[in-house]
Amino acid sequence: MNRLEGKNVVITGASAGFGEACARHFAAHGSHLELWARRLDRLERVRAELEDRHGKPVSIRVVDVRARDVVSAAAAELRERGWIPDVLVNNAGLASGFDPIQEGDYEDWDAMIDTNLKGLLNVTREILPMMVERDAGHVINIGSVAGYMAYPKGNVYNATKFAVRGLTEAMAVDLFGTNVRVSSVDPGAAETEFSLVRFHGDDGRASKVYDGFQPLSAEDIADAVVYVANAPAHVNIAKLVMLPTAQRNPYLIHRKG
Repeated sequence: MNRLEGKNVVITGASAGFGEACARHFAAHGSHLELWARRLDRLERVRAELEDRHGKPVSIRVVDVRARDVVSAAAAELRERGWIPDVLVNNAGLASGFDPIQEGDYEDWDAMIDTNLKGLLNVTREILPMMVERDAGHVINIGSVAGYMAYPKGNVYNATKFAVRGLTEAMAVDLFGTNVRVSSVDPGAAETEFSLVRFHGDDGRASKVYDGFQPLSAEDIADAVVYVANAPAHVNIAKLVMLPTAQRNPYLIHRKG
């Protein structure tokens, strides 16, 4: 049963990777989309594709989740036009750098903390009151298996994803007594721009991350997000952890060849 037809869905980091795939899947289910990301050209491409395919308008907005004033203005605009989100997909996030902590780069650390943690908080703080006022809604945070177990040189990225897991649980507790659901989808190794960003554009190094096994795809994660969002209103899928079959924890991956 499709319960997402006509639902209002906000997706952050919607111009690529998991966010773009989620936009495609929610659009295919007939949802109304509000897509936020930093790269306007990519947002415009996603919008054109979805509007051409489904014949339904898609709203886009340049939003850097790290910029609290920008997030606040974007949320205020939604409220002004009476567009209250049914689903928020907190997807914007990144890994930056891959060094042992004693050699870590402060700018990499700031980028991860400001996006993965503070950015999620900025967006949630602005969107959630609208859901609480209506006593309905669903926050889906994109976490990671890196939030369950540390791995070598993961350090600050691990810390931000442990924080996302903790925040997801804390949100659910704070929202006790409401009909607002809180979930996390926590993927393992998935082939997107993730490693290219982590290695600062080093394509050769990034591509080797996925050598010898079949990683998850962005479409796999989008399938899971839509599955979580499409559950009946009385069902809250609190956590969905997903791994490639070849992967058993954040650093144990069976590679062929």
